[in-house]
Amino acid sequence: MTQKLTILFDLDGTLVDTAPDLVLAHNHVMKKFGFEIKNENEIKPLVGIGVKSLMARTMWNNAKENLGKIKEKKLKNKMVQEFIKFYGNNILIKSTLVRGSKEFLIWCKKNNISMAVCTNKQEHLAIDLLKKIEIYSYFEYVAGSDTFTYCKPDPRHLTSVIEIIGGDIKKTIMIGDSEIDEKSAQSSSIPFILLESGYTTVQSNQMKFDYLIKDFVGFENVIKKYL
Repeated sequence: MTQKLTILFDLDGTLVDTAPDLVLAHNHVMKKFGFEIKNENEIKPLVGIGVKSLMARTMWNNAKENLGKIKEKKLKNKMVQEFIKFYGNNILIKSTLVRGSKEFLIWCKKNNISMAVCTNKQEHLAIDLLKKIEIYSYFEYVAGSDTFTYCKPDPRHLTSVIEIIGGDIKKTIMIGDSEIDEKSAQSSSIPFILLESGYTTVQSNQMKFDYLIKDFVGFENVIKKYL
């Protein structure tokens, strides 16, 4: 069946509010390795850049005066491994679907809209979360930070997925919540829908987008314009 439209979704902060469980994992690691823990507001802006960058930024900000480059790299790797292990075992404790997201996915499926996920979460974690929160079946493909040798904001993260699922870049849009998603969409020359109050340090008025939405309730009225 011919695809009417392809929609690429970010995951953290876009489809699922994962911040509570990411904070649990982050603080578990920080406490175990003797660093200062953070609250949710401090962690959320760092979520979209991936686990390694999150760990590096947090640890470096807390301990850059005490760690040399070699030790820092080894320690960071240990912390990343611990984070992934803990988070993987506690991936759906407090995380919840963004309001209206499942209803929107159901509507898209009924209207022959092709959907995929492009996230900087590791692929196996993204798939596990999508399955456990019961929306995995709506997507034709899930690309994580380690699916390819590149990830967002590299536009190939998006364009490769479009090619894999047989989509048309001229009939594709991106939905995300951060400047990482914005840059990816811009570099791919596809429309960008911004979910406000996402996981980013950048204000919405500092980003370029085609539409700004609070959640997915009634969002099908926007998508109808692209069909």
